[in-house]
This record gives sequence, C-alpha cells and structure tokens, in this order.
Amino acid sequence: MSSETHQNPQTGEEESSWGGDFDPFSDPEERRVLFAAFDSFRQYRRNAHMNTTHRRRQAFYALPSAHWQMLSEPPFSILDNFNKVDDAIDVNAEIADAILAIGLQSFDLPTNPDKNNPKENWHDTATSSDVNKAHSTIRQFYRDWSLEGRTEREVCYDPVIQDLHNEFQARRDSGEEIRILVPGAGLGRLVFEVCMAGYDAEGNEISYHQLLASNWVLNHTEGTAKHALHPFALHFSNLQSRAQQLQQIMIPDVHPALAMQEMANSGRRFGTMSMSAADFTVLYTQPNNQQAFDAVTTVFFIDTAPNLIRYIETIRHCLKPNGLWINVGPLLWHFENGHSRNESEVGHEESGIGEPGNVELSEDEVLSLVERMGFRLERRPEDRRACGYIQDPASLLQNLYQPSHWVARKIPV
Repeated sequence: MSSETHQNPQTGEEESSWGGDFDPFSDPEERRVLFAAFDSFRQYRRNAHMNTTHRRRQAFYALPSAHWQMLSEPPFSILDNFNKVDDAIDVNAEIADAILAIGLQSFDLPTNPDKNNPKENWHDTATSSDVNKAHSTIRQFYRDWSLEGRTEREVCYDPVIQDLHNEFQARRDSGEEIRILVPGAGLGRLVFEVCMAGYDAEGNEISYHQLLASNWVLNHTEGTAKHALHPFALHFSNLQSRAQQLQQIMIPDVHPALAMQEMANSGRRFGTMSMSAADFTVLYTQPNNQQAFDAVTTVFFIDTAPNLIRYIETIRHCLKPNGLWINVGPLLWHFENGHSRNESEVGHEESGIGEPGNVELSEDEVLSLVERMGFRLERRPEDRRACGYIQDPASLLQNLYQPSHWVARKIPV
C-alpha cells in the first residue's frame, strides 16, 4: 500500500487525505485489513467493558459470599472500583470513536454500512488481535502525546533531534531544505518534533491503527489538553493504589496546528510534514526514492524487521551520499520464534516485510552488518539511558529498555 498526507504549516490543515495512487479498495486483502482496523476501534468500548469489568464481576461474585461482601465495603470497595473503571473505559472510548469517525470520513465510508455490500461493510471484521491493537494504540497516546510521557520521549526522541542539529543545523539556518525520513512513525510525534526543529519530515507507517490514530491527533484534536485518557485503567496488577490505576491524563500536550501557527507568527520555519502508508522496504526501494533523503531516523523500529538486511538495503537506497542513519531502540525482534506474519498489517506475503524467513541478531552483529553494508559508524554513546514503553512509573513492576543509540554515515560509492 502507498499513500501520502500533507499538512499546511500555516494553518495545520490536512491538504490531501489519503491521496496519491493509494486505493485500498482495489485489493480485497488490503480492504480487509483496513476494515478490521475500523471495526477494532468500533469494538473498543464493548470489548473493554466485557473483558475488563464484566468478567471480573463474575469472578468476584464467585467468591464465598462473606468474602465478596467484605471486599465490597470500604476501604476495599471493589465493586465501586469496577464502576469507576467502566467510567474510565467510556472516557477512553471517546478517543476510539473520534478516530473511527475521522477515518470513515476520510475514506468516504458509512457509519452503518449495508451488510450485503462487501465493499463497504466493515462491521464485525476485526479479530481479537485487531482489537488488541486498538487497545494498545489508545494507550500509546500516553507515550507520544501526553505531558506524563515526556520522560520516555526525552530518552528516545531528544537524542535524534540533537544528532540532526549536530549535522544539519548550519545548513538549515542557511535556508537549505533538509529531508528526513521517519520509518515506523507510529502516532507521528517524532515526525512532528523533526518539523518543529525546522526540517522536512516524511513519516512512514504500515499499521492502519497507527495511521488512523496519527491522522486524528495531528489534524483533528480540539486543542491542547482537550481530550482525557486513562492509560492504565484496564490493568489490575502491580498497583500501589486504585488512584494510580484510575489516573487521568490530558492529550495532546502540544496542539499541532497551534504550535505550527505560533512558529509561523514568530518567523520560524515549521518543516514540511507528510506521512506515507506503505511497507517500508517496498516503497523506499522505488526509483523515485533513490538518494531522496538527507537522514533516516529509526526509533524503536529496526527490530520489526524479519530480515534486517532488507531494511539496511532500503535505508542505503534512499539516503543521499554521506547521508546519516540515526538509530535509537532495543532489539526485541518481532518475528522471533517464527512469529506469524498474519498478525502484522501485511497484505502481500511474498514482498517487503511479508517475505519468508527471519533472523535475530545481537547488537554487535547489527553494527557489524551496518558497516559491512556500506555505512561508517560515527557515533555510539557509551552511556545508556533506560526508559519504559508506555510504562506506569508507579507500577510495582518496571519493564525498562536500554536503547541502542548510534549514528552511521552512508559511504559514497
């Protein structure tokens, strides 16, 4: 699949929604994946209520009567807490519903489709895996678009911006347009930050869940801190308190359109922003993308590769001579143990990320491969800053990454 959207840096308005030569309806498999993403956001509310509180109420009432009655009273008030979690689910579902509404509008699809028309009937197409992706996408707003998620972003995004400034700031200040590619763009925060830094950024994302959600947050939110989210409400383990579970945050911490306008009013340049919907290794090995970018930034991305060699070939193809590759992220290989590609957003099994085969490499092996394939490793900071990924800082269990950060330069032939 391939699509591109652009934003007007003066108004923040989306200039072209899902334009280009992209037509998901021309391919039945592509249409199925898109419809399943829509349906997963539609099912968010019902699924969360059913699997979070309904089944817990059933299990709670299965306790001996004297026991559940004791736990129903203060200071426990378990049943009251279930009600509060239900309220939090409804708040989160407002975001899911908004993402769905904007997505359907973008693709000119009806809210209540004709069930006898397979080309428009997107209802009841989502699998449990699709619904789980909707849940994780909603929670990801905590990491990418909340004030509270700043601690995670400063470990992963700030080093990238600093590396870009170290290389390109003088050229940017002289008026040169510097093009940056951000594969695995997710909810678009790094793309936005690169543009805020004055560079032109093109995000690339294969997941419809992420694309639909990033379109909403970048183009359709009502203002700064206008949308409430309870990121940890559906989790009942490792809690210090119920207040921790029910914590409410407000998103976005920065309103994209307002930030763009403020930059324009102050005479600073907000870079051109675009987003492509495509398999990274397919789109960016095309002739029109050869030597098209000054830098490629991969943040929590390279471990999504079944075959890292394909990613490196793609990055080398689309980088200009002497262009930079900036990487920050772990090596949590997504296809370890032959993880099924049916769980990805792939519609074409014999190309791109759907190509057969996979291999997992150590960090040392990754760096050796990068150098073997035409790059010179220029910077590898020794200090490793740990960070979570949508991690509740108050949780009794802390899952932390120590991201690998390095900068490599494409060696001209």
